[in-house]
Amino acid sequence: MKKILITLLLFIPLSLFANNSEKVLVLQKSTEDIIVDGIIDPAWNQADSISNFIQFQPYHRSNPTKKTVAKVLTTDDALFCLIVCYDKKKNIQQQTGKLDDFGGDVVSLMLDTFGNKRTAYKFAVTAAGVRADSKLLDDARNRDYSWDGIWFSGAKIYDWGFVVEMKIPYKSIQYDEELDEWGLDFDRYIPVGTEDIYWCAYEENEGQRISKFGRLLFQDFKPTVRGMHLEIYPVGISKATYVNGKKYDIDPDAGIDIFYNPSPKLTFQFTANPDFAQIEADPYEFNISRYESYFSERRPFFTEGNEIFMASGRQRNSGFYRPLELFYSRRIGKKLSDGSEVPLFAGTKAFGRMNKWEYGGFMALTGETDYIDEDGENQTEEQAYFGSARIKRQILGNSSIGFLFVGKRTAAESNGVLDIDGAFRKSNWQLAYQLARSFKNNQGDFAGSAGFTSIQENKMILVRGRYIGDNFDVDQVGFVPWQGTWQTVGLGGPRLYFDEGYIRRISIYGGGYLGYAKEDNFIDRWIILGYNMQFRNQWGFEINYNGGDSKNLDVRYTSHDLNISSWFHVSPKWNGFMFGGYSKTYNFSREYLAYYSWFGGQVSWRVLNTIQIGTSANMFIEGNPAGGVEDVTYNSRPFISATPINNLNIRIYFDNLFYKSTDKLEQSIFGFLFSYNFSPKSWIYFAVNEIRDRSERYDSMDNLLPNRLHVVDRVGVFKIKYLYYL
Repeated sequence: MKKILITLLLFIPLSLFANNSEKVLVLQKSTEDIIVDGIIDPAWNQADSISNFIQFQPYHRSNPTKKTVAKVLTTDDALFCLIVCYDKKKNIQQQTGKLDDFGGDVVSLMLDTFGNKRTAYKFAVTAAGVRADSKLLDDARNRDYSWDGIWFSGAKIYDWGFVVEMKIPYKSIQYDEELDEWGLDFDRYIPVGTEDIYWCAYEENEGQRISKFGRLLFQDFKPTVRGMHLEIYPVGISKATYVNGKKYDIDPDAGIDIFYNPSPKLTFQFTANPDFAQIEADPYEFNISRYESYFSERRPFFTEGNEIFMASGRQRNSGFYRPLELFYSRRIGKKLSDGSEVPLFAGTKAFGRMNKWEYGGFMALTGETDYIDEDGENQTEEQAYFGSARIKRQILGNSSIGFLFVGKRTAAESNGVLDIDGAFRKSNWQLAYQLARSFKNNQGDFAGSAGFTSIQENKMILVRGRYIGDNFDVDQVGFVPWQGTWQTVGLGGPRLYFDEGYIRRISIYGGGYLGYAKEDNFIDRWIILGYNMQFRNQWGFEINYNGGDSKNLDVRYTSHDLNISSWFHVSPKWNGFMFGGYSKTYNFSREYLAYYSWFGGQVSWRVLNTIQIGTSANMFIEGNPAGGVEDVTYNSRPFISATPINNLNIRIYFDNLFYKSTDKLEQSIFGFLFSYNFSPKSWIYFAVNEIRDRSERYDSMDNLLPNRLHVVDRVGVFKIKYLYYL
């Protein structure tokens, strides 16, 4: 009988939480004031509560090791959330941090405010009081961490655990005012046991899904708050740029950013004379391919709300399929070959939702700029108008279809692209597609991509392909440098989950690759094999091999590509990853066939709750046709980050580049950044960047000076951004 009872208890979580539609929390209206400080006010006695959380990891569908209670209340103006987390005080990780950059124990509230089971807001607070927010997209397959809302929180640690309170003004979020309920979930991460628990149950092979959220029911209340919904950010900036010797150019300037929500379903965004001074230089990118390197966008005006202009189908977890990036905002206000930047005079966006429709528009004006090209010739970048329009509709439940236009117009020519894309989805599979037509004056061509991902309980099937026409040219607005190519990849194999023991999951996969490039006039044919193992204490590794018949330009050869990677976060104080590989491939930077190897990684250590140190370190080994070593490139980026109080951070880093062929440090970048988020969406920045290299330099008599590291660029920036919230 005892064995029978134990067996029944083990199956209780599976039966209780298989149907999240039973997860219901009633939203009561508070009749008392609520102070958001981590102290439980009597007002919370009015609230409905939940405590039936369930583990997602490390032991899927098991009962949590710690008790958690969550409550929600409302007033006319705001939604309030209380999360009570029980634990021993010594176990609670309480690290300082800044917005969207945190560590330690953390809890989250997630709200599907449109009831579309596809998008949701996420609000997170750590035990130390650090906030983070984001939007969940495409049924939680993607995240938009660039979204920053105006909301408030408080946290307090006790001997028996910690308490988090949140206040989310209704005018800070968008929602459908006709709904009687919103989608709802809560999350708690306990780093001491690498334990992640949710209120709702999710399949381990799928991950979190908005379509499986519980329900927040409105009782005798609906949010209808109205106001100006206006955010105004005056921006003041002073830039000191190094000229030579001890001389600097001082350049004071000002700009303004405006956000306006005329309704909960529509947002306008405007910027005038924005400053896009690079606070931290792009990381070094080693590239031996025939295509340009890709760098991610980090300028706030472009990152905020950019999800509406993204083609459907990209998935954060697998990363297997990525649609063509037809709107690459780094083309706007871009850096030119001599290091100068194209000025952006003004830009505006509008985006929103209406029933099952999403829509957005974008316009920007850049100025005329003279510069020197790579051949030393004087050139002019013409004044240009950029524009984009997007419309997307939800169909067949959680699927979507959309249309996108992106264009650039100057006095001399028009460039752009038209696109139709979408995705058919269920919780454990997705079929995404995309078809695009470029235009450059009267010329143009077609491109397309598609991807199918199916992650089942015990197997996976992954297929993707893309075609880029010979004359498909979107280099002025997008990032699609692979003209005249097509490729297709298919993978599949078993995925094994283990309910107990040290190993959490094993994936074994195999498949093939076909790829064609017009420049080579050949179809590459490879086999692909891989093995992935993940452990319960948050470390794992993956090994994969690609090899087959290849041709680059006039050279045909048998290619080999072996990759090894490992990641770890086995302690709240340590995390990082390592990688390495060997390849026999064509080196386009040196124009010959040889081997190529790479090794590197990144590690960080939380020395104290307020101080973190770490570094990235990479080594790239280029072989030569004789089998020897042509050169070795070393790149490291050590840093120290101090956060004495929440939202105030000082960061120092060095980026170093060393070549074995010269046995010298060829380039060094020093960076210093002070940032203080002193009020919601209000910041003070002070940054210094200095670049030194061994480029040629001459004295006043035009004599060549000795080859030494010297300053080629030094810039200091002071910037203040303040929110007027009406």
